[in-house]
Amino acid sequence: MSPHLQLIAAEFRRQSTYRLALAAGVCTNGIFGLIRAGVLLAAVEGAGGTAGGYDARTALLYVLWGQALLGAIPMWGWNEIADRVRTGEIAVDLARPIDLQVYWWFRDLGRAAMQFLGRGLPILVLGSILLRVAPPAEPLVYLAGLVGLLLGLGINYLCRYALNLISFWTVETQGFQILYMVLVSLLTGFTVPVHLFPDWLKAIAEASPFPSMYQYPVDLISGRTIGAEVWSILGLQLLWLAILLVGTRVMTRLGTRRLVIQGG
Repeated sequence: MSPHLQLIAAEFRRQSTYRLALAAGVCTNGIFGLIRAGVLLAAVEGAGGTAGGYDARTALLYVLWGQALLGAIPMWGWNEIADRVRTGEIAVDLARPIDLQVYWWFRDLGRAAMQFLGRGLPILVLGSILLRVAPPAEPLVYLAGLVGLLLGLGINYLCRYALNLISFWTVETQGFQILYMVLVSLLTGFTVPVHLFPDWLKAIAEASPFPSMYQYPVDLISGRTIGAEVWSILGLQLLWLAILLVGTRVMTRLGTRRLVIQGG
């Protein structure tokens, strides 16, 4: 196996050891999914049957896929690199014969794969039964959704990676982590779909990379986004991925140049 596949497999095995956490995640996500489904259905019915382009079926699919992808596309912060910078263990990462950004990226792919299989699939199956909603039947929907999901995972990782790189310039990153969690919970469309935002807030969200990591992949894989709009969404995701990739490469280079490790 190549080193990259080994990293994916190792992180997949690491994540699979927390079986009780996976089971608890399925239970928690399932309960909150039912609550979210009820609230969104009430909003759709109160608006006369459609709201923000959602009808009852697409609203349920939005909730179902959103809850299934919650483990793979985390809405919370991640500070493992920042912790390693603070303790000096980052020296081990920088000494490895693999790029720092690539190393953590492939580990994140292994984490996402295990989280989707261990938490996402059970939620999809149970949710489809309880909510009585059938997934889209068109194969192209799943192809576009898979591409959008991989792009969303990349955008999500690069945002969290950039947040961790701040630790090269400051000792404490907790404030940045909290601010990120607030923004990502709102602007990704997780709490409320972006399509239901007032115009001013929707414009702010669409000018950020956050909908590209969650709202747009869910729209694609649930079949809400169809036709030419699919290509515009994928193009926007690619643009944000490129911007974040270049930005984090610059941050990595500048940060590692100024890093001083005690005793090294």
